[in-house]
Amino acid sequence: MAKEKILIVDDERSMGEFLTLLLSKEGYRARATASGREALAILDEEPCQLMITDLRMPEMSGLELIREARRRFPELGVVVITAFASLESAVEALRLGAADYITKPFHVDEIRTVVAKVMDGLALRKENRKLKAKLLEEGVVPKIIGSSPQTRELLDLIERVAPSDSTILLTGESGTGKEIVAQMIHQLSERSTGEFVTVNCGALPDTLLESELFGHTRGSFTGAVRDKDGLFKVASGGTLFLDEIGDMSPALQVKLLRALQEREILPVGATKPIKIDVRLIAATNSDLEQKQKTGEFRSDLYYRLSVIPIHIKPLRERKEDILELSECFLSRACRRHGLTLKMLSDEAAGLFRSYWWPGNVRELENTIERAVILSEGNTIEASVLPGKIQSSESAGFRLTAGGAQGTLEDVEREYLLRVLDETGWQKKRASEILGIDPSTIYRKLQRYGIETPK
Repeated sequence: MAKEKILIVDDERSMGEFLTLLLSKEGYRARATASGREALAILDEEPCQLMITDLRMPEMSGLELIREARRRFPELGVVVITAFASLESAVEALRLGAADYITKPFHVDEIRTVVAKVMDGLALRKENRKLKAKLLEEGVVPKIIGSSPQTRELLDLIERVAPSDSTILLTGESGTGKEIVAQMIHQLSERSTGEFVTVNCGALPDTLLESELFGHTRGSFTGAVRDKDGLFKVASGGTLFLDEIGDMSPALQVKLLRALQEREILPVGATKPIKIDVRLIAATNSDLEQKQKTGEFRSDLYYRLSVIPIHIKPLRERKEDILELSECFLSRACRRHGLTLKMLSDEAAGLFRSYWWPGNVRELENTIERAVILSEGNTIEASVLPGKIQSSESAGFRLTAGGAQGTLEDVEREYLLRVLDETGWQKKRASEILGIDPSTIYRKLQRYGIETPK
């Protein structure tokens, strides 16, 4: 079995030599350096499991070293050991990712105990990651499908940010899979044993959303016949996913900002706040930067939410994924309906590749479901596809090498009007075709100043 590697960083060479000897006797492969910059160079050449560092050093402080080392090597364990102990430096070191903190002078047994504990924790996290990767491969954990460069980059980013506890803001058009990304982040995080709770901020009126998020006390309003826990409390120890955060009212934005800042909530009608332990992931298909300019969204809340921003590309920008997704949805739909596996004809596949997919992955999945039901035999022909996909004129007003036919907003407006006309302005039916929530159609009509025909 390979021995774990430990790097000791201390400008007192005698301390470095002492710790190297001590840890080598414990069975670790230990080496020491007196410089933070040398430490980074060593880590670049020879990955280590654990770094033990002093805080007060010339050229590069221990805190600077921890910050840079954790940025480059997120899996690196860190223990801080220093004679210049203070509450502030200890808290800062732990905030930057240190696993433990020991002050000089120390007992030899203390070093042995701390190092063993940290190594056990690192091994456990490694096993958890392997297990989660296996579950991901087996389909137990929802996953993003596709091999386009954009999707590979997204998956890499998900794996890198999942272990942290940072707040994440997911942006992208409706139907791109923001909730699946949020679920993946939760399942690959240290909070995976906790609840994954989701709420659509655009689907509930203000008063109900406030009660759902923060809870309420008995008698706080008409109909409040008993105390109710809010979703922040339900998700304690897990992840709370707030979809369509851009639709939250200014009043609720203030309350959400306070919850993020203070890590506590105040239920409706209560006088005593409740501490919360929740990782927040928010999502929106709105332009929050534009909403800040118009005063619809608070800038301070935006910066609190977007600690780690992740933008999910629309399907038209990752066309390599279309047929991979189609195969997955075909398999799923055929299995669900008890049918033999069906395949797309070459013509149908060609139309899928060229279509603009304004409803993104959700529209693709709905289209596959419809085609599986309507098609006879084991091949899905182009003739069973919706007219908007078959028609070269209206193939989603697809983007061409020469660019879009008008701005993206012009294309979206015209396409929305076409679908509404085809459905006789039945907004529920139009939302199913587009793969979006009916409330989104109402918002888009209002945004584009479109009135429903009388």
